[in-house]
Amino acid sequence: MATTTHTVSNQAPPLLGHDVFGTDRVLGEAVERHLPPEVLDEARVGLTALGRAAGSVQAASWATQANEHPPELRTHDRYGHRVDEVAFHPAWHRLLGHAVGAGLTGAWDRPGGHVRRAAGFLVWTQAEAGHGCPLSMTHAAVPALRAEPEVAAEWEPLLTSRVYEEGLRPPLRKAGVLLGMGMTEKQGGSDVRANTTRAEPLAEDGAYLLTGHKWFCSAPMSDGFLVLAQAPDGLTCFLLPRVLPDGSRNPFAIQRLKDKLGNRSNASAEVEFDGTWVRRIGEEGQGVRTIMGMVAATRLDCVTGSAALMRQAVAQAVHHTTHRSAFGGPLVDKPLMRNVLADLAVESEAATVLAMRLAAAYDDGGESESAFLRLAVPAAKYWVTKRCTPLVGEALECLGGNGYVEESGMPRLLREAPLNSIWEGSGNVQALDVLRVLRREPLALNAFLQEVGRARGADHRLDAAIRDMLTELADLAGIEARARRVVERIALVLQGSLLVRWAPPEVADAFCASRLGGDGGAAFGTLPHTLDLASVVARARPVES
Repeated sequence: MATTTHTVSNQAPPLLGHDVFGTDRVLGEAVERHLPPEVLDEARVGLTALGRAAGSVQAASWATQANEHPPELRTHDRYGHRVDEVAFHPAWHRLLGHAVGAGLTGAWDRPGGHVRRAAGFLVWTQAEAGHGCPLSMTHAAVPALRAEPEVAAEWEPLLTSRVYEEGLRPPLRKAGVLLGMGMTEKQGGSDVRANTTRAEPLAEDGAYLLTGHKWFCSAPMSDGFLVLAQAPDGLTCFLLPRVLPDGSRNPFAIQRLKDKLGNRSNASAEVEFDGTWVRRIGEEGQGVRTIMGMVAATRLDCVTGSAALMRQAVAQAVHHTTHRSAFGGPLVDKPLMRNVLADLAVESEAATVLAMRLAAAYDDGGESESAFLRLAVPAAKYWVTKRCTPLVGEALECLGGNGYVEESGMPRLLREAPLNSIWEGSGNVQALDVLRVLRREPLALNAFLQEVGRARGADHRLDAAIRDMLTELADLAGIEARARRVVERIALVLQGSLLVRWAPPEVADAFCASRLGGDGGAAFGTLPHTLDLASVVARARPVES
């Protein structure tokens, strides 16, 4: 029965039915900047289709269903046979199938492939972030597998396929496969050299049997996994198929699924190996070096995934405040709210521009760009993923109580926000990796300084920040205790240099003033009031009003 007590008004409509790519000016500019002209039109067509799908009512419904009905573990079948399978809601498969069909697991051998894939990943995971985990690992496994050309020749076409086939079958009998990863063990955590899983060689060349466990195994429903184990000559990388060529199940006991803060649509598991057949990837004792190609690529996806969460949070905040009135006018036009929104938008733009610059370096593949990535990826992973959680929390607050309820989608974003800071090495691991690169690879620092040097002279605050950073790097006393401070400065200088070169003046001015020049506070919404904040907010608006 209809109520007559009041009429609902002054509520923002849901942000649905829009093109996530086409309304993101920052991402569109980055794609145009970094892609070769001969593939730009084709890329735009694909990204536009993906953007419209990501902003659709259908994708929003899939995302809700996949998170309201998380994966379930089936250890045994009805007859008591061990099966160790994970069951997902159909919405999960639809999300994953759409992503695979859009090419989000393949980038390595097509012109501008990494930029195109990074842009697509940033667009599509705004619909739902949990299924980005298997997409990321499947894509990232390619460089590690290439350490064994024979294995890569079999698996790579399946990893980069645009066909998604759910269910466990022999990998070579499927049109497309997914790959997961298992490195972390109970006693070691990030210290993977403390792993105790044993690999015993068989008579067959390159074949071993594993005995041990993994405390965190990502995406346990995948067709195969890259894992680390102790071989006779030390820690080694292995490929573990879930189903063997004869159709039998490889011993892979899923003991339980993790009950996680967020990322609830995706499965993470504790698994045990007992006579599990694997194929060696790379040389014995070189496991960390072999798998680092995969880790570097997934770390870039942590940056890109965080940029996606930031963009979606900012889009929701700007959209809501554009349609919400308070104290006599649109909320978006109130000076203090405008400051908050502009600050959030600047942070989001800096994250997107940095993620796309790193993707472009992958596409270049030259010695200088590769050296640049070795320093820039862990620094970006440290900083961008750290900034994601406070940004999403502040964006949620812009919606007030409406943002605190599940229907808004904001709580799901907030639960997801800390993940990328933890996955593939938490903040301290990233900071220590940066120090290792600085100590051992002078080419990486030179490439980084050449990159930020391209913006020298364009903004005095950036120039001063570069000088301060060099002073920090020159003082090696107690540098490990200062590692976070050093890496933060490296990341901020890099972001500032990119924005000075490529962003509108009002965005670069706001970033340099607040992040480099000290004219900003510890919370969002503390930009200098003299800046052109209205233009910054208008640039971030997801739909024209």
